[in-house]
Amino acid sequence: MVAGLACAPAAHAELYGFVDADGIAHFADRKLDERYKLFMREGGSFDTSRESSAAPESDLEQHKLYRYVVNHPNIAKVEPMIRQIADKQDVDPALVKAVMAVESGFNPSAVSPKGAIGLMQVIPDTGARFGVSGDARRSVEEKLADPRTNISAGVRYLRWLTELFPDNIELVLAAYNAGEGAVQRYNNRIPPYPETQQYVSTVLQFYRLYKPGGGAVVTRTSAAAGGPSRVKMVIGGRRTMP
Repeated sequence: MVAGLACAPAAHAELYGFVDADGIAHFADRKLDERYKLFMREGGSFDTSRESSAAPESDLEQHKLYRYVVNHPNIAKVEPMIRQIADKQDVDPALVKAVMAVESGFNPSAVSPKGAIGLMQVIPDTGARFGVSGDARRSVEEKLADPRTNISAGVRYLRWLTELFPDNIELVLAAYNAGEGAVQRYNNRIPPYPETQQYVSTVLQFYRLYKPGGGAVVTRTSAAAGGPSRVKMVIGGRRTMP
């Protein structure tokens, strides 16, 4: 396993979230407004406290968020591909999964307003840099809509960033979000962009969650128990890769 990705550093943030009336999951590293409830405490443990007397409502919200991040039905579909591709590139599969959760919410059809495509939200220029080329039958954009191609391009980019910023997972994630040029312009530090800072801390919390023994016991049975069928990750102001 690549040295900087073997384990995440302590995340200096908690994770807040809520599921709105349309079944869209929103997560942030701080309480952006009153809808956001504490989901994961700093250090990776799930919150079991209740901030008000409305315990049943809080329990339901906690259950919906937990089901989303641990038992989203699409996780089972893409996890074999994640493991195969990540292992080949020597990138931690749990990190890929965490990036995917924040980038697309496991939605293979996700397309951002800036043209980022698919599970790993890869833009065509980045896809072309990392092995995706158009041909007479399909364009780069069409190829990136394929989950395996999309994951492969995103993981290759993560691997390349790992070599560019060795032993520094925070810079790898900042570069995935804001571009390696932005990180380099700020002397190899996380750029002072609130969205990028939030992105890094949120992905690290998901990375902690998805690592073996990270605080969640995955049960496939509850994935079929119902719940929001239209869910996606929203962390506010998502910026695409360069």
